[in-house]
Amino acid sequence: MKLTGNTILITGGGSGIGKALAKAFYDKGNKVIIAGRQADKLEAVASAFPGMTFMTVDMTSLASITAFSEKIIAEHPDLNVIINNAGIMIPEDLLTAPANLEIAERTVLTNLLGPIRLTSSLLPHLMHQKSSTIMMVTSGLAFVPLVMTPTYNATKAALHSYSIALRQQLKDTSTEVIEIIPPYVQTELMGTQQASDPHAMPLADFIDEVMLLLEKNNGTAEIVVERCKPLRYAAETHTFGQTFTMLNQQHSQ
Repeated sequence: MKLTGNTILITGGGSGIGKALAKAFYDKGNKVIIAGRQADKLEAVASAFPGMTFMTVDMTSLASITAFSEKIIAEHPDLNVIINNAGIMIPEDLLTAPANLEIAERTVLTNLLGPIRLTSSLLPHLMHQKSSTIMMVTSGLAFVPLVMTPTYNATKAALHSYSIALRQQLKDTSTEVIEIIPPYVQTELMGTQQASDPHAMPLADFIDEVMLLLEKNNGTAEIVVERCKPLRYAAETHTFGQTFTMLNQQHSQ
């Protein structure tokens, strides 16, 4: 993927990793469109960067995604990169089912069906571009699960698998698929306390390393920062049990 001269859509661009990626790609000379549900947050981000624009979309709604896709193609026909970043992460007590089921269903709609629906809607357009990229932001928890967020883990594991299959189906086209796999990062994904949690990777450090890896990327399918490698490669290094125990002890403190 070339890092300049693109027209990039970033979902979940009003905060956290999405917001930080929007700034990083904007600074590289790209045209950036951020999207999400909350217009006020999106506008606050976009207004700080001349030329950055925003659009609202409900990633839990097929009708919203369909209308959004038609609008963004009409308004930005040069769109050639989408970054599926929108997501929610909510603790679940599975022993309280079925009261817990609403969280699980909303998580699946947002984190898994949302990216699949958006990718499906925009893929024909992307494949007509000279070169294009689909980025999926998954999680180290796709490989070693956090017990308190079972459905979040499952959606990210499914999105990882989907990305592999999508990449293989697109291997003879001009569209590439890159998976960004974050560790625990200082954002407000699970509340304001996460943004200052010393156990989490500083957001600026994470983005800097991601951009550096993308610059060096010569066909690498996955962007894995050093901090996330113990999670991503736990199975390959036969350390899954140890890593699983350490991860969940850390988050139970």
